[in-house]
Amino acid sequence: MAGNSSRVTKRSLNACTRCRRQKIKCSGSQPCDGCNKRKLTCIFDDRDQKILVTRGYIDELHHKIELLQQSGERIDPVPLSPDYAEDRSPNLKEDSPQLSRSSPQEHEDPQIHNEIEDPASGLTNPLSTGPPAFMSADNGRTFYLGTSSNWSFTRRVLSLTHEHVYQEALPTGALIFDGATYDLGWDGLRSSHGSEVPAVPTFDHAMYLINVVKFRCGQLYHLFDENEFMTKLHEFYTEPKPHATTGLWYIHFLLVLAFGKGFVKHKVQGNRPPGADFFVKALQMLPGVSVLHEEPIESTEVLCCIALYLQALDCRSSAHNYIGQAMRMAMAEGMHTQMPIEYLGENMVQRCRKIWWTVYILDREMTSLMGLPQTLNDDHINTLLPSFPGSVQRTAAIGMHIKISRIIAEINGTVYAIDGRINRNFLLRTKSALASIASLADELRRAFPLHMDREISGVSRISAYLHLLYHQCIVLATRPLLFCFLKIRFESPENCVDVLNTSRTVRNLIQMCMDSSQQIICILHSLQSEGLLETFLSFDLESIFVSTVVLLMGPAIDTRWTYPFWLEKAYAIFEDIIDSGNLVAKFRRSELQLLDELLSCFPQEHPRCLSAPVSFPNGVLNNPEVPLATSFPPSTQAHALDHDILSDPGITMGGSDFTSRLTAEQIMAVADSIESIDTEWMSNAMIEHSIW
Repeated sequence: MAGNSSRVTKRSLNACTRCRRQKIKCSGSQPCDGCNKRKLTCIFDDRDQKILVTRGYIDELHHKIELLQQSGERIDPVPLSPDYAEDRSPNLKEDSPQLSRSSPQEHEDPQIHNEIEDPASGLTNPLSTGPPAFMSADNGRTFYLGTSSNWSFTRRVLSLTHEHVYQEALPTGALIFDGATYDLGWDGLRSSHGSEVPAVPTFDHAMYLINVVKFRCGQLYHLFDENEFMTKLHEFYTEPKPHATTGLWYIHFLLVLAFGKGFVKHKVQGNRPPGADFFVKALQMLPGVSVLHEEPIESTEVLCCIALYLQALDCRSSAHNYIGQAMRMAMAEGMHTQMPIEYLGENMVQRCRKIWWTVYILDREMTSLMGLPQTLNDDHINTLLPSFPGSVQRTAAIGMHIKISRIIAEINGTVYAIDGRINRNFLLRTKSALASIASLADELRRAFPLHMDREISGVSRISAYLHLLYHQCIVLATRPLLFCFLKIRFESPENCVDVLNTSRTVRNLIQMCMDSSQQIICILHSLQSEGLLETFLSFDLESIFVSTVVLLMGPAIDTRWTYPFWLEKAYAIFEDIIDSGNLVAKFRRSELQLLDELLSCFPQEHPRCLSAPVSFPNGVLNNPEVPLATSFPPSTQAHALDHDILSDPGITMGGSDFTSRLTAEQIMAVADSIESIDTEWMSNAMIEHSIW
């Protein structure tokens, strides 16, 4: 083809600050075409210009740095550019109820990360790199071990420890896998042959179950529109009709009853979950997707109910699929947009906003629990927060919940990114994630105080949940380092503590992970003392599971990270949830006891060696009444670590008065301490100890 019109214009080697920030094409001229057209000041930052240097030049610079360090001179790190810091800012605008913000991973330029990466290092994050990790159950089904999954993390630690102690792979016969805890007594077919409609409770009983559902999860998630749902409920009980047990509302009603039974019924028969009859019948009656789209608003609520119930049964894959259907159905109806009130009406728009943010939050959290990448770009969302007449706090709670969910997505997309490096790139991503977390610390404490140290006020269930989720973000962002140092401990047990003490920054990051784990247990203990532990849904169980794993790993890395007091409280919380009929908690505790037994063989000065591979102690899979005294190793040394940057005189490690919180200043102090010298130290430590 002739003519200049067929040529492809080459991308400019340099871009102005404005074009780089907005991720748009820049002409490279001074001023560039875009700024000139808009009559804006065009600024080129030489620090952003890409240059090529030889490998010898980089080695020479490293050699000079080593000489300067040996001479005692301080090397000031190069600060991040203002544009990079601005792009990474996690704050949502406080002056607007609109919460539209693109995911951090969408803004990142791969070329920028390639430039800041240390080209001499091939070290990788074992939780998110290398060949995908899988584990097979006894029935032959293979499960993918997601990168950020709590379940996956524990299995990886178990496998690593078992292989080190016994030089053989971890047997999976006694382990529990996705969807294997409960038996719904249903083959999955929607045929109604041989399936009777379960007897619905009386009106008073139904009202009681519905109110329990509203109290237990209605403040966090929107599962049904109260006005429409209750209107049809009264019609159902006052005007019996031939087709009263058909239609989407009846399916919705059965699902709400299933939740109610799950919340109030503490003893189960065998391995059949409470409310299973109602839940199974609802799934059998559920029409296909093409029919659900005829009533998209209520159908999305129904799909949310199904996903949340399945999540409570530890059917994570199925729950993730159903919430994915709900997400697509909601987007197809435009719920993620600013729906026009003047055209659709106030009630419908407010209901759709409640539905959308419930779907959004559940999708973010369930995707993280699966250890999978997030699929929704926040740039496409511009709907507003719902309003609750007479309850501004509920709107604020949804806003905070959304912010924390976005931080979870940021951590998944950066710290656990594919081929994420354990050296410079990994620590910079950790630093960015901690900065996002720190931005919420003071706001969370101010807007949703816990009051755990007050006798005149109980703990708010909403506040407790938000704080638990917040501390889980800290654990999620920092526990890859814990995993790495467990590997160092196994590879070089005599040098691990010395290596760890070499970098105060890395030690403080792990200490932060430990402190947040204790905070989680402290909050759950307060809920337990007031009878507010959530024993059916998986929220509190995930929290206690995450924190206990971290505290069990601590002594294996450094015996000064020993917390018998908090482990005792953790197992007591497990017992409470198990006593309420939660079989998932029973199996989770069993895995922790197995990990406890394995780790206790190794870190002590006189390790307890086992003559044969361990199994679940005391027949725990079949006996929930396992004495707590054998559930964690005896303490030989109280916690004696200096907190360094995290030091707080209000922390009492050996008693029950653990009421201090990590402030924004403390978290940022740790984040800001991550500099180039720490990234180089991390690389050298991994190479020296031949971890990869």
